[in-house]
Amino acid sequence: MLANRLLQFLLLYFLAIGGLLAMKYLLGLSDYVIPGVAAMATAFTEMAAIYLGDLLDSLRVALLGHALSLLLAAGVGILASRSTALGSLIRAAAYTVQTYPIVAVAPIIFILLGDGLASRLLITILVCYFPLLLTTISVLTEPVADIEHFFISTGRNRWSLQVAIRLYENMGKLITVVAGSATLAMVGTIVAEFVAADAGIGFSIRKALYQSDLAHILVALFLVGIWTSIYLGVLETAGALIEKKWRNPAGGG
Repeated sequence: MLANRLLQFLLLYFLAIGGLLAMKYLLGLSDYVIPGVAAMATAFTEMAAIYLGDLLDSLRVALLGHALSLLLAAGVGILASRSTALGSLIRAAAYTVQTYPIVAVAPIIFILLGDGLASRLLITILVCYFPLLLTTISVLTEPVADIEHFFISTGRNRWSLQVAIRLYENMGKLITVVAGSATLAMVGTIVAEFVAADAGIGFSIRKALYQSDLAHILVALFLVGIWTSIYLGVLETAGALIEKKWRNPAGGG
């Protein structure tokens, strides 16, 4: 899975580069608008090491934000899935928060928390947690009739048991959304850094944009794409192993 993810990204990235170069030469655009191959190579040589350090700073935020998003979505999802007034209120609040574009909310967060780690982390969580929350609510509000009927008929049905059954039966769906949300964690981090932070790869992209330096932006996007592909590949591989072990705890067929 990891090798496939990397190959897919490299194919798409270089197809995009090819499209840009084709546009450059067909329309006769200058190097200031779209840099040539030599300028791109020079930018990679000069900036790859610098941007790699910025990327590692962003990765710290993205990984922590992703982990906290999982915990937040699990907790809120479990509470919101309950057929109670509190559950309905929590669900409505979670949906309402998500209706506001993060670029509109981000300046408020930076005003209140500053441009440090806390703001970047909070924005990452806000971007990342919603699909996790939706999946958790969907899973926990959909009965597994065949299994739950037995516990209901024997008088042993409990809410905690329902949660365990529904999580178990939808493990594949949960693993898929956890892996998919990894890209949103990186997106949230870059958005936060681009809007107002003073560190990270998003901040570097913003500086390159202000300087109209497309070559530097392409280098940064290459490094972000490589990391995201690696992270997705690792999560998908781990998810497949976890699901296999979950389904066959004794290792048998």
